[in-house]
Amino acid sequence: MRRLLLYTALGAAACCSCGEERQSYVPNVGDGLESPTMSTADVSTFISDSGYVRYHIVTPLWQMFEETKDPFWRFPQGLDLEQYDLAMQPQANIRSDSATYFSRRRLWRLDGHVVMVNVDGDSFLTSQLFWDQQKRQVYSDSFIHIVRTDRIIEGYGFTSNENMTAYTVNRPTGIIPVDREARNDNASATADSAATDSAAAALPATGRRHAPARASQRTARPELPAGDATTTTSTTTATTTR
Repeated sequence: MRRLLLYTALGAAACCSCGEERQSYVPNVGDGLESPTMSTADVSTFISDSGYVRYHIVTPLWQMFEETKDPFWRFPQGLDLEQYDLAMQPQANIRSDSATYFSRRRLWRLDGHVVMVNVDGDSFLTSQLFWDQQKRQVYSDSFIHIVRTDRIIEGYGFTSNENMTAYTVNRPTGIIPVDREARNDNASATADSAATDSAAAALPATGRRHAPARASQRTARPELPAGDATTTTSTTTATTTR
């Protein structure tokens, strides 16, 4: 009987020792840059500012990194952003190969093939663009190619209001006037050429014509040496206010 009680006590002690749960905590290593706090695919959303809808964002992938010292959103597969005024009228449209938004500083950084079109239809092409929403300013230190209805402006670095209607090119390298009549003739010639290329596409491979290079594949015009007669463009013409 004593032996039975001893076995029972030992068995109960063994069961108690086996039933204890061991808990271990793994510290959160790293600085929050490795894994996003949230990741969303195929995004099309509106963003409000001060109670008004101001932006429409379309992107294949939206990643949020909120556990860092400088929280940011990342758009690694490109971004299409449309800006509205208080009456929900489009003011500007921006496209880029990738983008980063520093949410605490309210600062956008757009990279790759960056194209921005303002309300007047002027196009701005560059490789990197910063948009400071707190200062309501857009700026860049990269090469900039501006296409307007009356001229083409090229240079390095620029600053502008956030609507891209009043801007200054810091180092202009060329200002080319555009003849509207010649431009219309060129547009007609381009349409005829496109029709010819479409017809040529039906020919055998040996008779096909090569497609013209896209604007994004053309080599940017090199900066002319200082003091050249063609570079003495009036700096004031590079400063534009609509």
